[in-house]
Amino acid sequence: MNPQPANAALRHGPADAAGIRAAGRRTLEVERAGLGELLAAMDGPLGERFVEAVETIHAARGRLIVTGMGKSGHVGGKITATLASTGTPCFFLHPAEASHGDLGMVTSGDVILALSWSGETAELRDIIHYSRRHRVPLLAITAGAESALGRAADVPLILPRVEEACPHGLAPTTSTTIQLALGDAIAMALLERRGFTPAHFHQFHPGGKLGAQLLTVGDLMKRAPDLPLVRQEMDMGAVIVAMTGHSLGCAIVVDAAGALAGIITDGDLRRHMAPDIMARKAAELMTRNPHATVPEMLASAALQEMNERKISVLVALEAGRPVGALHVHALLQAGVA
Repeated sequence: MNPQPANAALRHGPADAAGIRAAGRRTLEVERAGLGELLAAMDGPLGERFVEAVETIHAARGRLIVTGMGKSGHVGGKITATLASTGTPCFFLHPAEASHGDLGMVTSGDVILALSWSGETAELRDIIHYSRRHRVPLLAITAGAESALGRAADVPLILPRVEEACPHGLAPTTSTTIQLALGDAIAMALLERRGFTPAHFHQFHPGGKLGAQLLTVGDLMKRAPDLPLVRQEMDMGAVIVAMTGHSLGCAIVVDAAGALAGIITDGDLRRHMAPDIMARKAAELMTRNPHATVPEMLASAALQEMNERKISVLVALEAGRPVGALHVHALLQAGVA
């Protein structure tokens, strides 16, 4: 006989769409209320401790070590990832593994952030004792102010007691939501405290769509000598030779000092097409004072400008001189668009 699955005897509720949607809305409403209580708590002692926790992490010579068991551990893993990607050296230490040798990863310059809703998680005991014995600063996110963790922590971040979205009050739902929200708040406060910029963010997110959006013009532009640079006094025959020798669909016109004077595009050629075009000078056909950018500009912002101005090429300048040119095709190939 095949054994029945453990949930075979569960009573099933109504399967109508309205009932399912109502259950979903109740969950979101309860969790929203929990976040409201957390926000209100930030105006009291929690807010004061929050500042102390952020400054403790910011001043650390070592890393932030996040730990937690069960659902709190899963939340801690996500907080760790957010912190690490926003400029805070950080890793997650599993409490069970900590008791079997991984405490050796903790150094005197580190800070520990422990998560436990009750504050009485048995698996955290050895980490707590180790932090006290070796004077490693201990921060806690817990709802148990008088718990073992709450009393031992140098900076206890005491969460408000909130209603779980679980109708039986058993599955951690609202409690894990506000743990995660407070962890995100710590990460964002540290980001601002460190002056963390999109350029820094790109260092930790080089791949995927996010990495593409954090590329700069300088990452994607063509550089000299692969630029169709021409002088204002050159005749159009020479200009067209320069244009066809490159893949930008334009010629970048510079003055005697090498500064940007104008640009000639394929569209300009079509608009000025006449029997005498080859005898005319670049200065006669060029668009003067074309829109330009700098190599440090985000590629995603450059794409927005190109779309708004309906242009396909942006010239990048340093001290007024062309140092590169970005074509919309390069943005498409890099996945920015």
